[in-house]
Amino acid sequence: MSIFKSFKRSALGAAVPHYKNTADMTTEKLPLPAKLIVPMQMHIGAPCTPCVKKGDAVLVGSVIGKAGGFVSADIHSGVSGVVDGIETRMFPNGSNVACVVITPDGNQTVSEDVKPPVVTDHESFVAAIRASGLVGLGGAGFPTAVKLSPKDLSAIDTLLINGAECEPYITADAREFAEHPEDVMSGIEAVQKYLGIKNVIIGIERNKPEAIDIMLSLTKNVQNVSVKPLESRYPQGAEKILIERCTGREVPQGGLPSDIGVIVMNVASVAFVSKYLKTGMPLVTKRLTVDGDIVKEPKNVEAIIGTPYVELINFCGGLTAPLGKLIMGGPMMGTAAMSMEFPVLKQNNALLAFSLAKAELAKPGSCIRCGRCINGCPMGLSPVEIAGAFTKGNVEALNVLKTDLCMECGTCSFVCPAKRPVTQTMRLAKAMQRNGGKK
Repeated sequence: MSIFKSFKRSALGAAVPHYKNTADMTTEKLPLPAKLIVPMQMHIGAPCTPCVKKGDAVLVGSVIGKAGGFVSADIHSGVSGVVDGIETRMFPNGSNVACVVITPDGNQTVSEDVKPPVVTDHESFVAAIRASGLVGLGGAGFPTAVKLSPKDLSAIDTLLINGAECEPYITADAREFAEHPEDVMSGIEAVQKYLGIKNVIIGIERNKPEAIDIMLSLTKNVQNVSVKPLESRYPQGAEKILIERCTGREVPQGGLPSDIGVIVMNVASVAFVSKYLKTGMPLVTKRLTVDGDIVKEPKNVEAIIGTPYVELINFCGGLTAPLGKLIMGGPMMGTAAMSMEFPVLKQNNALLAFSLAKAELAKPGSCIRCGRCINGCPMGLSPVEIAGAFTKGNVEALNVLKTDLCMECGTCSFVCPAKRPVTQTMRLAKAMQRNGGKK
């Protein structure tokens, strides 16, 4: 049975406002920060183990955190300087994470280990990507080396490049297309070559006409590479939704894109592959969109990973009013940062600062059974029924209702006229399903 119900496909999701205020703003490099706070957990999977200690000297590109398992990714220093110590800091999800704190020396001396990798085949290619510390740069943070190591490589026939960038405000990926299109193409060619993938589809929402035009121009004479303009409708960039829109295939419940012959990579991730193969510089910087109703000068900023958010805000002219909420990521699926001292992570693609008025939650009313959450859900779920099953503690019903398919995109809460916390309830229902009935 399809994971998508028989709703009209174009009706799924939500017509969220775009607010792409920085779409035409060239990326600006943030000056060297006064200190770096580098968490050892910036990816899905096992955290890294610090391999430096207080007083150690580090260089740009030095490994400071070793991967804690197969599903993990090394972490590198983006500065030369001295390690002040290893501190434990609480993340927004409540977990305590070890962080390497570094004071830069201002020299930015590059490690001798930074050199282009020798790549000759799939095995050495994956090894190089693993050494680079690359994770999914669209926000998920899944270690890329793992993604490029499917169980059956011969079954993969399509590489899908995610350039949808469907969240409001964020324009970091659009700038990748505009500023480094050759790296996007070169990265695609490398993945194709070493994984033996025949077909490539580049999915871009139509609200990025410059990106579409650039990629159409670069691919017009390239065989088996196509650009797919997509309807500007949230959450078009969600992996399963993007696959269905671009290929017509549907990922089975509990399955992976590789199960249906597809590998999905974010545009910034695939462009980084090209840059790394040429320079050997691991993932130590990240482009973020800094915006929100109280940011004085919204910008696209390239920052060293581990830079405290306060430095980005100051670089953008500061705030024009008291801060109500600081969000790392987009307003639909992003996470509220605990303070301005929280650092830039590998998978950060935006930092949004909102006023007290914008951050205030509407008072929820009673469910009026309008069904908008059902019609809007891109996975064809029934949040109303799931909420009822959750309230009753009915795990069997949660299983039947396929609660685990929820990707917590926020569409249900966005379209709810009663302003109920539907997404939060869905998240709790998923936890109950996983835990066998325990709240």
